[in-house]
Amino acid sequence: MAEKNNGISEIQLVVFDLASEHYGVDISDVREIIRMQNITRVPGVTSYVEGIINLRGKVLPVLDLRKRLGLKVADQTEESRIVVIDITDGEAGVIVDAVTEVLRVPNSSIEPPSSMVTQGNSDYLRGIAKLTNRLIILLDLNKLLSSKADSEAISRVIGESVAESRSDVAEEQMTEPKNGNGSRKRSAEAVHKNSNKEYAAV
Repeated sequence: MAEKNNGISEIQLVVFDLASEHYGVDISDVREIIRMQNITRVPGVTSYVEGIINLRGKVLPVLDLRKRLGLKVADQTEESRIVVIDITDGEAGVIVDAVTEVLRVPNSSIEPPSSMVTQGNSDYLRGIAKLTNRLIILLDLNKLLSSKADSEAISRVIGESVAESRSDVAEEQMTEPKNGNGSRKRSAEAVHKNSNKEYAAV
């Protein structure tokens, strides 16, 4: 792993549960962790793209990590979280079963993934952290979501949501009563204010 070559003796992970297994991602790739929000569906996109949320006025695409990894789909619970991560195209949120801890792991306890689980396109697997009582699968979510298909799906979600927002503004402008000057009232400012709702982070 890159950390070994840089002379760093340990890495810091955000650890989360997914389908009864433990996963970890480098803390530097995680922007924040938020509770589940109402997700706006976008029709016609890849099945693992759940839709979009409004995160402090910014459109954030949200993906179901279970579906993306080909795991069994399960209902969300009170423990479910959205992990906001940095990716090549900006930011995205991934749904996980629960975020359990932030953990420092020595490089000496990390082994490369077995060749049995790295066949095909699985370069997003960084390794396996072998701790006293459990194994943690290390993921590179940026690599996982940087394929051409993923990038196109995320771009489409954002693009369609922006187009829909503009359509809503235009419709409101057309239905507003005329003012004394004979021109239609502008409602874009009100729409903008309504779209800038803040969501509390965990």
